[in-house]
Amino acid sequence: MSETQERPATLSRPIPSPAVSVETKPFWDAAREGRFLIKRCTACGKAHWYPRTYCPFCASGETVWEESPGEGVVYTFSIMRRSQNPYAIGYVTLNEGPAVLTNFVDVTPEALKIGMKVKVKFQPTEGGGPPAPVFAPA
Repeated sequence: MSETQERPATLSRPIPSPAVSVETKPFWDAAREGRFLIKRCTACGKAHWYPRTYCPFCASGETVWEESPGEGVVYTFSIMRRSQNPYAIGYVTLNEGPAVLTNFVDVTPEALKIGMKVKVKFQPTEGGGPPAPVFAPA
């Protein structure tokens, strides 16, 4: 790449500090340690996202935290170009099954594709809150 050519900008955006509740505190504590947690229902066996006490599939309160490698594929996305830097939001289907609404990073808008393999990483948030999970090419 010559000095006059600019590298394409990768997708990124500042992320606000998340609201931490009693129900989600274990998730955010694990995020501070670089671990990605999901919930699994012990009654029906299904994994789910967003972490919550009651299973969205069978309404059981028998859910447990499970560490996930945070790997999956891009299901869909939209690129937002109304800010200084473009950013993309969309869904990742985790290997465990749940779909996660997320931001995509470390990829140019042109390179982001449906079906692309991605992996979770944690991005600092504004205001010193816990880091937020985002997804980058695997």
